[in-house]
Amino acid sequence: MELKIDGTWFEFFHHSKVEGEFWNQKCRSYTEADWRSVLQSIAGRGMEYVVLMCGSLCYSDYAESYFPGGPYPFPEEMVCKNPMEVLMDETSRLGLKVFMSCGFYGDWTHARDNMRDPEVRGRAFASMERLTELYGHYPSFYGWYLPDEIGIDGHFPQFFIDYVNDYRAFIRQLTPEKPLLIAPYGVAKITFDEVFVDQLRQLDCEFIAYQDGVGIANGGVETAEEAFRKLRIAHDQAGRSRLWADMEVFRFAGNAYRSALIPAEADRIHAQLKAITPYVEKVLIYQYQGCLEHL
Repeated sequence: MELKIDGTWFEFFHHSKVEGEFWNQKCRSYTEADWRSVLQSIAGRGMEYVVLMCGSLCYSDYAESYFPGGPYPFPEEMVCKNPMEVLMDETSRLGLKVFMSCGFYGDWTHARDNMRDPEVRGRAFASMERLTELYGHYPSFYGWYLPDEIGIDGHFPQFFIDYVNDYRAFIRQLTPEKPLLIAPYGVAKITFDEVFVDQLRQLDCEFIAYQDGVGIANGGVETAEEAFRKLRIAHDQAGRSRLWADMEVFRFAGNAYRSALIPAEADRIHAQLKAITPYVEKVLIYQYQGCLEHL
């Protein structure tokens, strides 16, 4: 059994400033050459997919966009003035596949509200049209990713299914050939029954990369392995979305969500890969920047 990391999340700025303490300033100071070097390193590790966390980032009192004509101002202190173009150009040159972000177009800390807010959806759809206009010709523009994620507490709430399906319907009109990726969390809390299988049939998306929860200590490697074993069965029964993994290669320097992200131990990462790989088609990681780039 080959243990392989197939892709990584990628960001121009980490949304949680406390978590991104050790690399956010680098993101601000990177030149175009620096960003290209990061992407070259990702490709050099044999990865195929790059999942952009956000093309815009919104807080309660501040927001920024990383592409021309976005809904928010471009961050003036960012040294590289065309980061999105650099991402799409370099990934195309390297033969990588990019899942373009559909958010965050509302305060990222209020994901559930964002899923149901028509104003947020309007900004997202307008931005997706602009991103397609600017970057749709790049070969690396592979698909879309919904960053407003949700925890699964037994089953998916109906509004989440509606949210995914509404975005997928818009994507089908805008870029009918491009698939949709989601990455929910909470695999340790899933109720693996016919209700959950039926929800998988309802979800209109091509790829579901479940967060394994190991980095946030929501169960260990053994818990993740058991969850993905059951997810394999559920997905086979549903016969719709492809089963991928969002493997957490970080740990917290202190308390979860209240301290900086730092790289996990190599032995733990290897154990995660060994546990998850037999059940999924692709393993994506969160994330190369700040966690694996110096290993």
